[in-house]
Amino acid sequence: MAAVRKALGAALTTAVCVVLLTGCGLKDLRDDKGAGPAPVPSVSETFPIKAPLPAGKPLDGQAKVKPVPSPDPADPSAVARAWLMTAYSYDTAYDTGPQDANLRALGYLTDKQAEVERSYRPGAGSGAAWATWAEHKAWTTVEITADEDDQGPGDTPTSSFRTFLVDGKAHGRDGWTGTGPQLTAFVELTMTGPGTWKVAGVMVTPAAIPPSAAPSASASASASSSPSPSTTAR
Repeated sequence: MAAVRKALGAALTTAVCVVLLTGCGLKDLRDDKGAGPAPVPSVSETFPIKAPLPAGKPLDGQAKVKPVPSPDPADPSAVARAWLMTAYSYDTAYDTGPQDANLRALGYLTDKQAEVERSYRPGAGSGAAWATWAEHKAWTTVEITADEDDQGPGDTPTSSFRTFLVDGKAHGRDGWTGTGPQLTAFVELTMTGPGTWKVAGVMVTPAAIPPSAAPSASASASASSSPSPSTTAR
């Protein structure tokens, strides 16, 4: 983790961004007739578009994820922690993917960043870890620790930068436990009003996580297929 933090520190002085990796399949582009050059495929032929995930169900009294206490808006560290706690607390009995938790954290974002989140449409399939959590109807809890080796830029009167380590655990409703979200997050905050900080951007470096359980075929299928799209965002 120390090596990751050092590499991250060098990058943070020049950019703050959110990294999104979207997987897609490639068609076999060989010419079946075997005569003449193969036609140039269109974008839609080469990169099939994944059906967007539907929105999750609103959390209710039976959900394991509880609202995060309101932070002091004048404390950038408290605002960053509240965003991380909300954005990485999942309940797979309600959420269809991580984006549902991101949408619950909109209140901590600047208006511009919140609009980006609302307009994002995640494709079907949220990865092997999510499929495992969903198989056990798990929810996640996270511990957030300030990075003592923070090498980010210094604060200004209107901008603040914080680096945190996120250590998550997953808890299945069937008694199973496993690894939850594991990452280093560099958070940029902006002063949007007197004594009011908002998250303006986040750069995340996920930690390498060994598989804790193999999801069943049915869980994997349900995680990679979805009905008609709903509004979701990153």
